[in-house]
Amino acid sequence: MIQILRNLLKDENGQGLTEYGLILGLVAVVCIGATQVLGTKVNTTLTTVGTKMP
Repeated sequence: MIQILRNLLKDENGQGLTEYGLILGLVAVVCIGATQVLGTKVNTTLTTVGTKMP
């Protein structure tokens, strides 16, 4: 029983997949943040252009 627990603790088969998942999550957070910042700026620019048109 103790040997089985030791083997489970040493098993690193899912480590790479977990790291890719964390990286993907971080990229998603950065993309969402960039979209919110750029979306606000684009909205402001389009509003300014729209009010200046006759």
